[in-house]
Amino acid sequence: MKRRDFVKNSTLGTITTLMGIELVFGKVIPKGYTPLALQDSDPFKLFNKDKGMTVLNDKPWNIEATAHLLDDKITPNSSMFIRNNGLLPENTEAKTWTLEIDGESAEQLKKYTLKELKSKFKHHTYQLTLECGGNGRSEFNPPAKGNQWTLGAVSCAQWTGIRLKDILEDVGVKSDAVYIGYHATDRHLSLNPEKEPISRGVPMSKAMQEETLLAFKMNGEDIPLAHGYPLRLVAGGWPASTSGKWINRLSIRNIVHDGAKMTGSSYRVPCEPVAPGKKISDNDMCIIESMPVKSLITYPKTGAILKKGQVLELRGHAWAGELSVSKMDYSIDFGASWTECLIEKPKNRLAWQHFSVKINDFPIKGYYEVWARATDSQGKSQPMLLPGWNPKGYLNNACHRIAVKIS
Repeated sequence: MKRRDFVKNSTLGTITTLMGIELVFGKVIPKGYTPLALQDSDPFKLFNKDKGMTVLNDKPWNIEATAHLLDDKITPNSSMFIRNNGLLPENTEAKTWTLEIDGESAEQLKKYTLKELKSKFKHHTYQLTLECGGNGRSEFNPPAKGNQWTLGAVSCAQWTGIRLKDILEDVGVKSDAVYIGYHATDRHLSLNPEKEPISRGVPMSKAMQEETLLAFKMNGEDIPLAHGYPLRLVAGGWPASTSGKWINRLSIRNIVHDGAKMTGSSYRVPCEPVAPGKKISDNDMCIIESMPVKSLITYPKTGAILKKGQVLELRGHAWAGELSVSKMDYSIDFGASWTECLIEKPKNRLAWQHFSVKINDFPIKGYYEVWARATDSQGKSQPMLLPGWNPKGYLNNACHRIAVKIS
């Protein structure tokens, strides 16, 4: 879809949200007319993104950051990746938004307005790491189908909302409940209203965690449209696909949720290692849950040039799904030796951790690579190069590397 067509096909509510201000007399605007404020616009303006980000797809929108844009300890909207499976929803009016709870394992069916949710339940705020399961897919060989994410499909924003467990306790959960499935208002690419672009979920144990939120604020402000306004699920440490956006219904299930992109090979990896390129039965694939240990160098940019004797101040983030990062190391000799970095404790559970180190031991002038390696609280470290192959290109947690020239 062309960018101008995207605007023309949007409803008044969506256009108003994109503009960030009320469209006065919008109800009488000529059909098909694009307001001047949005004419010849681009995704960076539409979604308030840094122009250094990379657009992978525009139908649906998928946009990733480059490493240096993720240098902030709390990811701002301008640097946050966008991962969509369908088209943006047409109606996102917070005043009329409702959340329904249903399912065979719900003790009662309930519907809440957004206002009721905000007033009835206590608000909680956490920094939570969200990473696309396919982050790093572009490195796999044989190539895996899907958006060719490099390394920027990860973020750690501050989310405010209500705990999912509080809502579930208010509704009542039967003893046979095993899973929560989400449903949203985004539209299938076919525009068939009977089809959902994505409808995933999490086991009850994840749903009942303290940090699993139904969020309505991101970094202290209303969540931007592209990130789930006015209500979204945030389940940190798991593939970001479990953190559904534009949520208007939750189902309490007595089976593993079987919605769109929950079955087949979607967001699944082989239960046992396989040879690259091997065809695998869906029955031999396991659902991705906690994400693996990983790290990202956010300063300096790859290609940095330093003078001999100049100190390289390295910094970045590390995360480990449900676990924490216990150790952070760097190498300047392609992994032959490693030196420990300073690693900070997380702001809260499921937040990424910040590392830093001053490097002044480059022996001579020339080309170097600085590699970063995180180790989780169970002693498992990142692989130096690509981990085990899988057909969908998920869970690439190889060491991040930057090039450095000492002149």
